Amino acid sequence: MTRVALAFSGGLDTTVCVPLLEEEYGYDDVIGVTVDVGQPAEEFDEAEATAEALGLEHYVVDAREEFARLCLESVRANATYQGYPLGTALARPVIAKAILEVAEEQDCTGIAHGCTGKGNDQLRFEAVWRDSDLEVIAPVRELGLTREWEKEYAAEKDLPVEGGSGGDWSIDTNLWSRSVEGDDLEDPNYVPPTDIYAWTQDPSDETEEIEITFENGYPVAVDGTEYEPVELIEYLNELAGSYGVGRTDMMEDRMLGLKVRENYEHPGATTLLNAHEALEGLVLTQEERQFKQQIDQQWSQKAYEGLIDAPLVSALEAFIDETQKRVTGTVTIRFEGGQARPVARDSKFAAYSAEHASFDTETVGKIKQEDATGVAKYHGFQRRLANEAIAANADEEVELATDGSGDDE
Repeated sequence: MTRVALAFSGGLDTTVCVPLLEEEYGYDDVIGVTVDVGQPAEEFDEAEATAEALGLEHYVVDAREEFARLCLESVRANATYQGYPLGTALARPVIAKAILEVAEEQDCTGIAHGCTGKGNDQLRFEAVWRDSDLEVIAPVRELGLTREWEKEYAAEKDLPVEGGSGGDWSIDTNLWSRSVEGDDLEDPNYVPPTDIYAWTQDPSDETEEIEITFENGYPVAVDGTEYEPVELIEYLNELAGSYGVGRTDMMEDRMLGLKVRENYEHPGATTLLNAHEALEGLVLTQEERQFKQQIDQQWSQKAYEGLIDAPLVSALEAFIDETQKRVTGTVTIRFEGGQARPVARDSKFAAYSAEHASFDTETVGKIKQEDATGVAKYHGFQRRLANEAIAANADEEVELATDGSGDDE
């Protein structure tokens, strides 16, 4: 008997994939796998109810801890893509790995997803799955299915679906972020209604300050209370979201070259990323900060592509690990006007001296204000020489430009 494991959400795409895998691909048995990376409880209820109605053998895997740890690794890399914190991109390899493990345990010969041929997720899932010997199947992409065709097929087969998420938008939720797209949101000139947001309230005049503690670049506590990764993220999502923190409305460039309109909510992620970057600003040297921007950008790009296990990432993380040894301390964040703004930071590893930097001190140790005179004289010296040479030869350059006009006879 041939078996195929399907990444199963209970929505329209994955529901129609169940009979298609049997009819079009000849599999005797389909099993569904749903992976928990922090979705709302109602999504699991939908998946379980749909699986039961289909008579589908259904597995649910709890991967929240693994995903939360990866999210906090992304904080150490200040990971964003085109300005927003990575969420879906980080979750997909975790989900793909969990589904693959179930597929192998259940002696499957195939593994499938319901992604279209236009998005990023097909690439992220398959990057993990193609390391195995299982047949990788993408019915929606390979059969060229459209949403309208799927709805008609579901009605014809009397499949237990209502056509998707039950609303106008396509929504993907995990611990780290919530994305909203589709329908009118595909128009860049469309102003989204406030009801697309579920994690964030509209910003108000209210403010609040919290203190976040970091150890080796990892956030571990808020206001002195220690939290496990999942609890920390959930707590900050609720708190920061109540102040309207973490909304992004953007035009995003996908891996396939398509430009799409995306809306995101990421209150906890925004708060932690802002705090971490503020602490790095205190403890890292100028050269480290400049070079780490390149490292962070490369880490973020590979994460966006779903290639977090690439050899390059291991090399990048070696540098990140070294810098994070000193990213220990506290950052005070003020929630204000929809922002999570660092307003104070402290660390025993601070590469900073208030005495030396202050305008109110004349001499500290061996450093005096007058010591900067020599530096000031040399600063821009080559520029001055170059400009003097240009000015001295300006007349000659004009003569060369006008000499021998080359009029044709």
